[in-house]
This record gives sequence, structure tokens and C-alpha cells, in this order.
Amino acid sequence: LARVAEAAHLARAEGLPAPWYVIGSEVPIPGGAHAALTSEHAEGGAVTTVESVRQTLDATRAAFRRQGVEDAWARVVAVVVQPGVEFGDDFVLDYQPEKARELALFIEGTGLVYEAHSTDYQTRAALKHLVRDHFALLKVGPALTFAFREAVFALAMMEGEMFPRAARSNLSEVLDAVMVRHPEHWRKYYHGTAEEQAFKRKFSLSDRARYYWGEAAVQAALARLLMNLRGPLPLALLSQFAPVQGEKVRAGVLQNTPENLILDRVGAVLQDYFEATTP
Repeated sequence: LARVAEAAHLARAEGLPAPWYVIGSEVPIPGGAHAALTSEHAEGGAVTTVESVRQTLDATRAAFRRQGVEDAWARVVAVVVQPGVEFGDDFVLDYQPEKARELALFIEGTGLVYEAHSTDYQTRAALKHLVRDHFALLKVGPALTFAFREAVFALAMMEGEMFPRAARSNLSEVLDAVMVRHPEHWRKYYHGTAEEQAFKRKFSLSDRARYYWGEAAVQAALARLLMNLRGPLPLALLSQFAPVQGEKVRAGVLQNTPENLILDRVGAVLQDYFEATTP
């Protein structure tokens, strides 16, 4: 892959900087852990060993040499590892710095940093500790779409208090109906009884619902929801269903529109990463 990237750069990227590389293959299951890993795993998630990182560096550098792109090794900036963080349907394994201490010390002599996956739902303090320990590239995904879903569901609850059922978007019901009709994105991940699966379709931290927001029926329901709530939202409902955003509206730092409430909720997650990665 590096050989192809280098060749493409030389052939077509006139005036553009050369590519940089993140190496390694310790990538966890997309969207969170399976049911085999539960909140009862108080000892924490798996941590990549120093020997594994050393082997990855040696093997990848040798591969660069064999492919004739050894000069590109100077542009390898990070290696993917597991720092012991993970999440699943209803649990988060928080970063435990003491368990990654050897890993953190090892990378200091290499000129590289680590890329950490599954950092979703870590606290701001935990994210700061990850960055301090040289896990400088923090992968996040479901935590952002989960925040989007939270904001949209909060708006749907406000709509439910303001409009008769026939005039509502009924967004949560529409979303669930589409997920039931097309279960391919969640069936392998959500186990349990029918009731437990129904709960997970809405509220699982793995947030498999993120694959359905682009469906036509869901898009139509979302558009109707935003149209129904296009006027200023009542302060009482903001206080009930979106209190953080309600305080910002009252302070005059957030415009009282449904779109801005959604953006602010997602932005709060991004702010944790900004604060963690800003010196």
C-alpha cells in the first residue's frame, strides 16, 4: 500500500506534500465490543504489549525496504495499538494509565506516537491522560452519532408534548420500523429477547442506528420534526429534555432552533477531544 501511495504521489501530486503513514493492524471490532466483553470485566480491556509493537515496527520497516520505499519510513508518524479502552451496548471500559505504562514509555524513544481506537465515551480526563501517554491520535465515531441520536430523540419528545400524534413526525417509531425491516446492520450485534433488542436499537452505545439515518423514510421523519419545531422551543421543554442547551439559550450563546440544539449536543463530544488534544 505504501508503494502504491508513493508511486501515486510521484506521478500525480505535483506541489503537494508527500503522504504520511499510520501503521499497525490492532484494530478492534467496529462499533464496540461484542457481548462476550461485558461491564463485569472490571480488569479493563486488552493492552497491546511492547513486544507486539516492536515486532510491528520491525516487520513493517522490513516490508518498506523490500518494496523499495524505505525513504518513506521517515514519514511514518504513528502505530495503531490497543490502550485498554473499549465500549459495548451498555458499558465503557475507562482508560487505566497504570496498565499502559510500559507501552507509553516504549514509544518515547521512537519518534512516533500511538493511534488509539474505541476512545468513544471516555471522559475528558481520560482522553487527556491518553494524549499525555502518547496516544495522540484518538479514533471516535459512535459517540458522535449517539450524541446526534440523543439530541434528535430529545426534540422528538418535545414534539410529542406540542403536537397531536397525527401531526408529529413519530421519528423514533419510524427509525425503529426501518431498522426492523432492514436488520442487516444490527442483527449480529444486538442479542437477547425481543424486548432487549428493541431497547438496544434505540439506546445501545454501539449505536447501530447510525446506519439508518440516510434511509428515505427516516430522512422524511427528521425533516418533518425540524419543520414542526421551527419556531423557538419553549424554555420549559428545553429545561426538561435538553437542559444543557436550554441554559445556553437563556445565556444568549445558543440560538433557539432545533438544528442548533443538535449541533451543540454533538459539539460537546467534539469539545472533549479538542480539550484533550490542545496543549
